[in-house]
Amino acid sequence: MTHQTQWTTSIYPLLERTGPFANTGFEPEALHTCKILVIGAGGLGCELLKNLALSGFKDIHVIDMDTIDISNLNRQFLFRQSDVGKSKAEVAANFIMKRIVGCKVTPYFGKIQDKDTEYYSQFTLIICGLDSVEARRWINATVVGMFDPEDPSTLKPIIDGGTEGLKGQSRIILPSFTACYECSLEMQTKPKTFPICTIANTPRLPEHCIEFASVLEWPKHFPDTKIDGDDPTHIKWLLNTALERAKEFNIAGVTYSLTQGVVKNIIPAIASTNAIVAASCANEAFKIVTNCSIYLNNYMMYTGDDSIYTLTFPLEKKENCSVCGSAKVNLDISKEKTLLELIDILKELPEFQLKKPSLRSLKTSLYMQAPPFLEEKTRVNLDKPLMELITNGEELTITDINLPISLQLTVTFV
Repeated sequence: MTHQTQWTTSIYPLLERTGPFANTGFEPEALHTCKILVIGAGGLGCELLKNLALSGFKDIHVIDMDTIDISNLNRQFLFRQSDVGKSKAEVAANFIMKRIVGCKVTPYFGKIQDKDTEYYSQFTLIICGLDSVEARRWINATVVGMFDPEDPSTLKPIIDGGTEGLKGQSRIILPSFTACYECSLEMQTKPKTFPICTIANTPRLPEHCIEFASVLEWPKHFPDTKIDGDDPTHIKWLLNTALERAKEFNIAGVTYSLTQGVVKNIIPAIASTNAIVAASCANEAFKIVTNCSIYLNNYMMYTGDDSIYTLTFPLEKKENCSVCGSAKVNLDISKEKTLLELIDILKELPEFQLKKPSLRSLKTSLYMQAPPFLEEKTRVNLDKPLMELITNGEELTITDINLPISLQLTVTFV
């Protein structure tokens, strides 16, 4: 009998044994029959897969669109140097199945958007270990939209984990019952930016020199090429340009890794933070599936940069949430304002985080970001005052690449 077989035959009696502190509805056998989906096989995902498998879950699916980079190896412990260039989901799945006999892990190498609602409806719950706000918004809107109050089986809990350096959070989303991910967009940390005047005239930090190279110099030399943060030739050019700028102003600290970090807005990953947050997520998954104890209500934040501190609180739903609420927004604005000014106001609203909003009235398209021919056709409306385009109290439909569903906007002239 192998070591793994001995382990698996001895651990399940411990996991399945009830006790005086378990709920009356404790169902340990649910671990064997439920399907769990883990989205992301990176820093959080590796920890989650390991924790779930060791907790007794036998049917795990994992989705990840990335391949393994050598920089992942310091914390994503399911990967080895020989795995560089391979699919994270596939390598992680094979690693878990080799180490833990009886646990089946099904990988998918691709985007979450590749799958439809029929795919997501097969899972008991979904655990997110993502590093993308856009991906979180998409899966949140998809799962919330799947819920039918008349059919309890369509309720798919989401357990979301996230880390940012020495800080992290875990949360439970029960569609229509708790706040969804969209309800809390204002809590997201915004990317760090620097004033253009400082970058151009009075740089004081190495980051200023790197921003000078990427924001001001790159478009001059390569106007038709977008910076690829994963292309070494792009980063090397930016590094050399930033070093010249730093030398001019006697600034130290410009390095290759910092240059790539600034360009890609990378926040250093801390392995211990990943472990803590993933443990919390796996713990909640075990509680939800087996009903062994009361699950989190509904948000836990962890802070490790100033001692170690955690706080749990119930995050409240927003009535005007575009996903789980009324999805309607009222805006008072002068009729003299142009359509472009209206778009700029919408982009500043923190609760929606719009990037490239397109607007349409009941009669026509006011401005469309895509496709190119439609953008060109509607561009003429940008400088027109609103009173020429819409009526007072008219309802507009907003779509955006950052918005998982359309948003209804009622404009009132003041």
